[in-house]
Amino acid sequence: MTHAIKVGAGAGYAGDRIEPAEELASMPDLDYLVFECIGERTLALAQQARTADGDAGYNPRLEERMERLLPLCKDNDVTIVSNMGAANPEAAAERTVAIARDLALDVRVAAVSGSDVRDRLDDFEGPTLEGTAVAGYRDRVVSANAYLGVEGIRDALDGGADVVLTDRVSDVSLFLAPMIYEFDWSHAPLRRPDAVGQGIVAAHLIECAGQVTGGYLADPGYKDVPDLARLGFPIAEIDGRGSLVITKPEGSGGEVTTRTCTEQLLYEVHDPSAYVTPDAVADFSGVELDEVGEDRVRVRGATARPRTDSLKVNVCYEDSVVGEGRISYGGPGALERADLAGSVVRERLDRREIECSELRVDHVGVDSLHGPLGRERSGDPYEVRLRVAGRCETDAAAAAIGREVETLYTNGPAGGGGVERWTEPVVGIVSLLVDRAPIDHEIEFHNTGRVRDVEATT
Repeated sequence: MTHAIKVGAGAGYAGDRIEPAEELASMPDLDYLVFECIGERTLALAQQARTADGDAGYNPRLEERMERLLPLCKDNDVTIVSNMGAANPEAAAERTVAIARDLALDVRVAAVSGSDVRDRLDDFEGPTLEGTAVAGYRDRVVSANAYLGVEGIRDALDGGADVVLTDRVSDVSLFLAPMIYEFDWSHAPLRRPDAVGQGIVAAHLIECAGQVTGGYLADPGYKDVPDLARLGFPIAEIDGRGSLVITKPEGSGGEVTTRTCTEQLLYEVHDPSAYVTPDAVADFSGVELDEVGEDRVRVRGATARPRTDSLKVNVCYEDSVVGEGRISYGGPGALERADLAGSVVRERLDRREIECSELRVDHVGVDSLHGPLGRERSGDPYEVRLRVAGRCETDAAAAAIGREVETLYTNGPAGGGGVERWTEPVVGIVSLLVDRAPIDHEIEFHNTGRVRDVEATT
């Protein structure tokens, strides 16, 4: 009889809660705790941080997570897998080893890299998926990373890693890699299509952590979720044949039902019959969900086809600067005064010839989401938050927007308060498909037992 493993989701984004991960790490029968912490913009910001400081560029919450979770994971023999390495997995591994030494823990950490292809943009031919030429972004590139698959993590686990920290690995691959390693599933070539398909659907269901346990479902009076304040994170129980149950820690908040799993199954899936990952193309169209116990959903029917010959690369580039200012109006006539204030700021920016490629004047809670439809349904609000935001080419032009909002304090209309203003650079993203053959991973192992014990593998 094939063995089963339990894979828990410790985070669904870079700044996710830590308490549910502690709850998972405290489980004596959990095998892997996986943290998905990279978004497209997250990685670009991490690369900017590394450019400014060569020792930075990994997830800002890595230290806190490791300080709180390493002792629990060592006590319960739980392996950590995460893309918290972001733009600098080597530095993340070194920092993790230093924390482990301070905690008197013996830990072997693997840094998996290889997704960074900024210096190889000249090798890529053809337009981006948006139809533009790659050459048009070269002088403004912040980061360019391929979505790697399971291979680096699998090899790191095979090398005895207690903690695996990667750069850009696809979200699904983070969770699938322990299954590929534990069950020796061949995915290239694909010899167990049903098992790998089940592994991919397991990964997709739990990769966003609290979403599948009710965090993205809750809608009071329509879809009530119990004890949302103590929302637990999910666990995938899976064996070598692909038999799969999605659950969560007993006693934790939230719920795992066919409804929560159905919503997450369709989340960010453009074609359920062709969910493309670096490791295989999954087919979810035949998936069946059954509640087999409290907070236990059995998942059946996923399968997979062989992986594509290409990998997706995201190119992040310096695009523009956004300037924003906000001010509140309350009491009778709040909306009318906010309307007047917005038109005044717009006219003053025109008079100063402040150039914006896009300028928005929104009334938060009235029309900032749904435009005229929101106004039709909002009635006569007693408080309004005016937001003026513009996209500009220069920092100076962007800053002018917030300053004009600030001057409404004493330059009318009446009763404005609570001003905030700021500027923020905009990182644009384009994507392209490249031949996977030249792109490979590299692994460095770092041990707490010695000051330096690093092995490189490609």
